[in-house]
Amino acid sequence: MFRSPAAALLRRLAPRLSGGTVGSASSARRTLPPHIAPSVLARFSSTPTSSPPPSSSAGERDDEAEDHELPGAARLSISVDRSGLCTPPEHSHEPSSDSELIKHLKSIIKFRSGPISVAEYMEEVLTNPQSGYYMNRDVFGESGDFITSPEVSQMFGELIGVWAMCLWEQMGQPEKVNLIELGPGRGTLLADLLRGSAKFVNFTKALNINLVECSPTLQKVQYNTLRCEDEHDGDEKRTVSKLCGAPVYWHASLEQVPSGLPTIIVAHEFFDALPIHQFQKGSRGWCEKMVDLAEDSSFRFVLSPQPTASLIFLSKRCQWASSEELEKLEQIEVCPKAMEITEQIADRISSDGGGALIIDYGKNGIVSDSLQAIRKHKFVHILDEPGSADLSAYVDFTAIKHSAEEVSDDISVHGPMTQSQLLGSLGINFRVEALMQNCDEKQAESLRTGYWRLVGDGEAPFWEGPDDQTPIGMGTRYLAMAIVNKKQGSPVPFE
Repeated sequence: MFRSPAAALLRRLAPRLSGGTVGSASSARRTLPPHIAPSVLARFSSTPTSSPPPSSSAGERDDEAEDHELPGAARLSISVDRSGLCTPPEHSHEPSSDSELIKHLKSIIKFRSGPISVAEYMEEVLTNPQSGYYMNRDVFGESGDFITSPEVSQMFGELIGVWAMCLWEQMGQPEKVNLIELGPGRGTLLADLLRGSAKFVNFTKALNINLVECSPTLQKVQYNTLRCEDEHDGDEKRTVSKLCGAPVYWHASLEQVPSGLPTIIVAHEFFDALPIHQFQKGSRGWCEKMVDLAEDSSFRFVLSPQPTASLIFLSKRCQWASSEELEKLEQIEVCPKAMEITEQIADRISSDGGGALIIDYGKNGIVSDSLQAIRKHKFVHILDEPGSADLSAYVDFTAIKHSAEEVSDDISVHGPMTQSQLLGSLGINFRVEALMQNCDEKQAESLRTGYWRLVGDGEAPFWEGPDDQTPIGMGTRYLAMAIVNKKQGSPVPFE
């Protein structure tokens, strides 16, 4: 029985759910406590389909120059002694093996005559406009470096759509709403969300879709994934998604998204890519970890010999921790950018209404030493070939909670709960059962594997394939947190 106000909203949605297609999925059945009745997902499409888819050298020598013979004059001979001049080192015109990004990073360090912070290194590696990791390639999926939940199964995006529609109901079904996704990747999550909600005409008609994406390459991928087309109205042009008819806009930052409308924000695996500062406890207190050049011009980690400006963020983070928690730590990671963006989210929700759902791998407490690099689905050293691997770090959900709550008394923060709890409460069990009704054996195996990756914990017990391809569950490693305007009450399924 559903007794909460949010559950009542879900019952009202139940007869109208429809849409959705099955993308490449994977996962074993797992019993989770149902929060949403099977009828809520009953009208989703139950037919599995595939989701739509980076010489010469100069040396020292004495020169002798002779003048031309002059009429009636003795021949002159002039010697130039260059032994006291500086001899330039031998120079090769062979191309350097360093990438443009590596050259750029080295030039920054040399220009400053000292190391740069891990945060600056991370920001340059990931989002340098010319050669950053995300800027000029599609890094997602089996052919890329890592796989995210939306790429695992369409069920993920569909259920996030259920959450968004429930929030829209709680807001009073406004005629216009800003749907914002931070870091949309390929646009897969949003595409599955829109397909799943296509029959909810009043909801889709209300949407202004805003994608916060700094990569021109990924913007083009998102344009295609959302089946966008450019429409002309006189001299004006607008982009529309043919999945639902909603206008689509791209922005480089959240601040650029127009305010004034109720807002639904989704941030999935966005915060983990924001640049972090790392601090290490030493004999003279907390020192910031930096990136410097060794004698052989390779990158190396060093500790800052002097206090850095970033210590102010460390001090702020420590205010939210107990002395017992701090005493156990030798290293701390702090993400000022995450604090800043959380403050922007909370401020927007406070003034415009709505809510945000943040899903990422992380910890509900201080993060110690989590920065990692992944290339072709394998871990590599953080300083190895910068720009060729993804860099990410655990999200500090406690810092997000406090950052939001300090902005306004008009917002409330809920969670975190595990991704397994979130998707289980939103009805993934019922959804996978419906999809299994009409699929062949290959699709069924894909569904089982995808299901396990989304909600499972550790290695899939049912797997009989190659050991290096064993599905690993993300259900407990990923956490979900909601930030909403208090006027709307507690969001599904956090009540």
